[in-house]
Amino acid sequence: MTQEQTRCGYVALLGRPNVGKSSLLNRLIGQKISITAAKPQTTRHSIMGISTRDGAQILYIDTPGMHLQGRSALNRYLNRTAGGVLSYVDVIVLVVEALRWGAEDEDILRRLESAGKPMIVAVNKVDRLKDKRPLLPYLQQVSGKATFLDMIPVSARSGENLQPLEQTLASALPSAPFAYPDDQVTDVSVRFLAAELIREQLTRLLQDELPYSLTVDIEQFDDSGNVVRIGAIIWVERTGQKGIVIGQKGRMLKQVGMQAREAIERMLDRPVHLETWVKVRSGWSDDERALQSLGYRTPD
Repeated sequence: MTQEQTRCGYVALLGRPNVGKSSLLNRLIGQKISITAAKPQTTRHSIMGISTRDGAQILYIDTPGMHLQGRSALNRYLNRTAGGVLSYVDVIVLVVEALRWGAEDEDILRRLESAGKPMIVAVNKVDRLKDKRPLLPYLQQVSGKATFLDMIPVSARSGENLQPLEQTLASALPSAPFAYPDDQVTDVSVRFLAAELIREQLTRLLQDELPYSLTVDIEQFDDSGNVVRIGAIIWVERTGQKGIVIGQKGRMLKQVGMQAREAIERMLDRPVHLETWVKVRSGWSDDERALQSLGYRTPD
C-alpha cells in the first residue's frame, strides 16, 4: 500500500476526569495499556495506543483528565500534560459522559477550540442509559456549542458504536505512511506499564484513603532470565500513609503485590517475581523537582 493510500496521524482523547478516556483507549486498541479505576487522576501521563487497520494507523493519545482546580504541582502537571498534546495532534476527541455537561466540560471545550484542530465528540457511557429518549435533545444541545466533525454516542464498556468512531477518525487523518509496525500497540516501555499496574491496584484497593498521595517508581527490572524480577518503591507523603499502604500485619501491601504481580504476568505472559517497598518522600506531589525525579516530565 503506497503513502497516498494510507493514512496516519495523532488523535488526542481529552475530557474531564472519569469520563472513560482510558477505558475507551483500551477498547479501541483491543488490549489494556492504560490503567483504569473509578477515581480522578488515575491517568497521570500521556499514553499512546496504536490501532492499525483498513489502511489507517491511528495514534491515540490518552491524557489525564483536565480540571479547573490546579493548586498542587501534580495538578498543574496533569493539566500541562493534557494540554501539551494539542500542539501536535491531528484530531481531537472530546470525551463526555452521556447526559452530563458541566462547567468543566464547557471550560475544556473552550480550551480545545483555541487549538484550531478538527474535533469529534464521543458521548460515552450510553450503555448506562435505561431510557435513551433524552439522548437526542442532549446531542442537539452540545452540537450547538461549537463546530464538530461529528458527535458519536459510544460505550467504552460494551464497544457500542466504536467502529463508526474509528471510521470517522481515519477519514480525518492526513495521507501518510505508517509510523509504527502493524503489530505494535504502544510506544511506552514495559517498565512503565509495570509501575502503572502496581499503581492501579493501589488505587483500587485503597479506595478513598490516599490514591493521590502515592506514586510508584521501578527500582529494578531484570528480564534476562526465565522469571522477570521487579523491585518497586511505593512513595507516599507522610509516615501515617505508609502504615495504611502496608496494612495490618502487612496484609494490604501483600494483596497489592499479589494482584499487581498477576496483572504484570498477564501482560508479559511470563512468571514475575515482584518485591515492593513503601517509603516516605514528604510533599512530593507539590514539589516540581521531586515530580521530575519520579518520572513526571511534561512532553516537549
